Amino acid sequence: MFSDFYGIYKNARNASWQFLIDYNISQLPVDLSPIIEKIGVKIKFGDERVLEPRQRGLTTTNGTTTYIVVRKESSIAESRYTIVHELGHSYLGHPLVNGKYARTFDINDANEYEAERFAIDVLAPACVLWGLHLHTPEEIARVCNISITAARRRAERMEVLYQRNKFLSHPLERRVYSQFLNFINENK
Repeated sequence: MFSDFYGIYKNARNASWQFLIDYNISQLPVDLSPIIEKIGVKIKFGDERVLEPRQRGLTTTNGTTTYIVVRKESSIAESRYTIVHELGHSYLGHPLVNGKYARTFDINDANEYEAERFAIDVLAPACVLWGLHLHTPEEIARVCNISITAARRRAERMEVLYQRNKFLSHPLERRVYSQFLNFINENK
């Protein structure tokens, strides 16, 4: 495991808030189409000829175009998560290795952990879930269009955050909450 766990967590969290602000995201589920178009990345679906057995996706470039390759068997919710995970690598400034970022689930790798945190914090921002009073994995999965597995992990973390009750303590988080306020008020 890496040594600066909390520092990596905070960096991913803050980057996810900045990403939501930068792309003016104000409702759930996050609409990825305009983000992908603005960034200029292309989405492709691949299989075992492109992806290793445990890979859900990867980012690669041919020098002029960047591609996010998602396992074609993935559900829409899993594909969304993989796409944001891959976008996170780039947004967080992770270096390409042999021309690609690979989605491997090796959370002992600091970059993979950071991209995982980024993905869940973009697709299911804690302050918005708090504003909507969401607690269960089923509610989170439905509202955020993420897999039930990702929603369970998010619900577990949300319970810790609900107990700490320190929402809106960071300026970026307050900006994200404000950006989502109309959505929150319409969907409480």
